[in-house]
Order: sequence, then C-alpha cells, then structure tokens
Amino acid sequence: MATAEAKPGAAESKAEKAPPSTIVIFGATGDLTKRKLVPALFNLVAGGLLPDELAIVGFGRTEMSSEQFRDHMREDLERFATRKVDPQLADWLIERISYTAGNFKDSASYERLESTIQKAEQERRTGGSRLYYLATPPPFFADIVQHLGEAKMAAEPEGHFRRVVIEKPFGHDLESAEELNRQIREVLQEKQIYRIDHYLGKETVQNIMAFRFANGIFEPIWNRRYIDHVQITVAESVGVEDRGSYYENAGALRDVLQNHVFQLLAFVAMEPPISFAADIVRDERVKILKALRPMSNEDVLREAVRGQYGEGVIDGERVRAYRAETDVSPHSTTETYAALKVHIDNWRWADVPFYLRTGKCMPRRVTEIAVHFKRAPHMLFRDTTVEALNPNVLVLHIQPDEGVSLRFDAKIPGPKMALGTVKMDFEYEDYFGSTPQTGYETLLYDCMEGDSTLFHRSDVVEASWEAVTPVLDVWKTLVPRNFPNYPAGSWGPKEADDLIQRDGRQWRTPRPRPKKEKDC
Repeated sequence: MATAEAKPGAAESKAEKAPPSTIVIFGATGDLTKRKLVPALFNLVAGGLLPDELAIVGFGRTEMSSEQFRDHMREDLERFATRKVDPQLADWLIERISYTAGNFKDSASYERLESTIQKAEQERRTGGSRLYYLATPPPFFADIVQHLGEAKMAAEPEGHFRRVVIEKPFGHDLESAEELNRQIREVLQEKQIYRIDHYLGKETVQNIMAFRFANGIFEPIWNRRYIDHVQITVAESVGVEDRGSYYENAGALRDVLQNHVFQLLAFVAMEPPISFAADIVRDERVKILKALRPMSNEDVLREAVRGQYGEGVIDGERVRAYRAETDVSPHSTTETYAALKVHIDNWRWADVPFYLRTGKCMPRRVTEIAVHFKRAPHMLFRDTTVEALNPNVLVLHIQPDEGVSLRFDAKIPGPKMALGTVKMDFEYEDYFGSTPQTGYETLLYDCMEGDSTLFHRSDVVEASWEAVTPVLDVWKTLVPRNFPNYPAGSWGPKEADDLIQRDGRQWRTPRPRPKKEKDC
C-alpha cells in the first residue's frame, strides 16, 4: 500500500467562516430537510464554518409554531446526524431556527414569510443576504420563484445577495427544462441560481480535478492514444423504497444517468480549465456534454439498454420485484436499470467509448469510474510463459470506499518470466481521516460564499437533457416486452453484457475493498 508523506492538519485545510446570512428553507418539514440539510448545517457548525450572524427560517405547509418546529428539528438531528451531537453546538444551531406555515402558491403566505425573515434578520443581525433553498417537489419550483419576485424578496439590496438553490430533478425532459429555465430567469439572474446536484458535493468527485490536474504523470496519458475505454458505474443495492410514485414518472435514465452519471463523465473527460473560477470550469464541463455524439434511433436500439428488477436475493434476504413495490403499477414499464455506450466527438476522446450504467437492487452499493488503458505490445514476452498482458486499470472509487486504485502487472518471484496482477491502493480515510458528512456541507457553504463551481448552469442542464432525448423518445415509443429482465441481486440484464461484449470488452465487477486492520 502506498504511504502519504504527511497528513494535513486542521490549519492547512481550514476555510473561513461563511458571510452573515439568512437561510430560508421551503419544504422545511420534508425528508430532505431533516435527513440532509439540518445534519449538514450541524456539521458546518462543528467545523466552525458558520457565522454567529446566522438565521434559519423554515417555511412549510404543516401548521406549527416555531417552538414546535425547533423541537422537531432537535429530534431529527439526534436521529440523522452523521456525528455525535454535541448539545452545546446543537443549541447554537436550533436557537437560530424559526418557522412559519403557508401555501407555496398563496401571495399572503409570502407576506407572512417576509415578516418572519425580517424579524429573524433583526434578532441575529444577519443583514440583508438570503439563501432560499427549494427543498420541495419540482412542480413548486417555478411558482415559488415567481412569488419571490412578486413579493420583491428576490431583488438584491446593495452589498447583499439573494440566491436560490433548486433541487433536482430540473425538468422532466429537454422541453420542460428549457421552460423552467425561462420561468426562473424572468425573476432571477443566472448568478443567483444554484441548481444543486448532491453528487458534486462528494469529496471524491471534487478530487477528480485535483487528481488529473495536480499530478504531472496522469494528464499526458489521459487521451485516446493511451486509454482504451472508460466505465462509469452508479449502482444501488436498495430498490425504490418509499419513492414508488416518484420513480414511476422518472426511471433510472432520468433519475441518475442524465444528471449524476453525466456529471461524472464531464469531470473525467473535460479539458484542463485555465483556472478554477466557477464559469471557466463550467464552460469546460458543458463542452463535453455538447460534444456527445447524437444518437440515432438505430444507435439507441444498439447502444442503450434498459432493465427492470424482478424478485431476487441480496445479502441473503429475499427482495420483491419492482412491480410489487408500493405505489408501482403491476404492469409497470419503468426502467430501474439503464446502460449507455456514448462517444465524445473531440480530439482528445475520438474513438474512445464510454460505457455508463446505473441500476437499483444491484449486489452492492458502489459508484466508481474505471479507466481502462490500452494493452502493452506482447512481442517482448512471446518466448516466455506469459500468454497475454492485462491492461492497466485506474479506478476512482467515489463511494462508499473513497479512494483511488491502480492495477498493473509485476513479475512473480522465480526463475521463469511469469506475471501477476497487483494493485496500488489509496484510501481517503487512511491519509486524511474520516469526516462525517451528508454530501451537502460543501454545497451549502459554497452557496453562502457565492461559489457556483459545483452547481449546474442552465446550458449544462439543457445539454444533458439533449443528450438523452433520443433515448427517451425511442423508449417511449417501444414498450419493453421482457420486463422484469434481471433478478434483484444481479449486475443487470444480459443485454447490458451484450452491449459491451460486442466490442470485445466486459463490465468490471466492483468488489468490496478489503478492510485493513488499524494500527495499535
């Protein structure tokens, strides 16, 4: 195993506190708030990254007092926190929370909300800066922004910001995404809009750029001359759980591949930016999405695969079929698995295929990017016992075992020339320690700081929808006749294996990385 030269101390990575502001959470009584946002805010408190001049205002449809809401938030924090809850830090956060109930489509509700915000701003001396977080179902996004505009709550006072965070899914297809962008831009400037993708808040995703551009040995070989193909896998071991009604209208292609997987693809394939300024980085990401080769109907039939899980076994437990899940039609044709073969038509990646896949009820939860390099010539070894050379594979482990590994061949000790495959392995936890997080900490902090690097610009969203539109159109026209076509606990349908095997390749099987014994 590789060793680190030194572990960074807290002073080396310590960021400054975010500026004074009021965070207004729409949909404050929902799952996202209690499971992710409040625990993430608590982690920021524990990290010393939130200012004393901070207020949090919850806005939801459930009638309750601020005191009742604070009690709920304290209970939820104890339940969902990713670290041990320090009572003093919890008190610091909870005492800054207030709540008002209302209807997202009712103008009078926004008048009451404005009154609550102004009271919180005065008590906590936050000034006029606000961060509106839309933790609501997508149908409310445009209405909320329109009402913020009508109530003059989105206009930025001199010296202060008004920013709006919009959760995914951003649109249901290209047409709806364009319409939502149009409606929001009637009220907000692009610099005020933060379209969030929690995947980009993961440290390992952010590390892709550092890995590529901070190390001189990788970027020179990061191209079609040396790379044979790239595989990106986002697998989940769970089914749809209690999200059946949502998933029936989304499916794997919309829910994961169009956003999460395409963003991983953009980070892996983008050209080096001239700086890490937000728009410069996003310019390079959108270039990749726009360079994706358009798929014809014939391409979709040949290079896109969908699947739906049936009954199966995961970790020794019987798992019911997707069609037996709550709020799912017994005749559902919604895909729970999607795989694509895509090409990036630019100089760096010409003729290098990217194989993308995502699915539910897989054998294990894993997100990884596997870069397969071209094989070395065999002629040097033709008079030895070595029959074939294995390609080098560099794997960026995104979750749950964050790190980087490199597979290569080495000589087995002995009188004959024989090769064995070995692996160099780096794990974040070993070298930088474990940081409890939800994935939202960096994103919330960046919103408050005004750093939009990890957020989607309108052209990024529209380019990703444009890339999957041909697939959505064909799949809508041709109803699948073989669903369910893979058992829960498998790595997907046979058609997905055929997709890559036709090219003389095969899917990499992600395996749990061995746990190391801790030093005494």
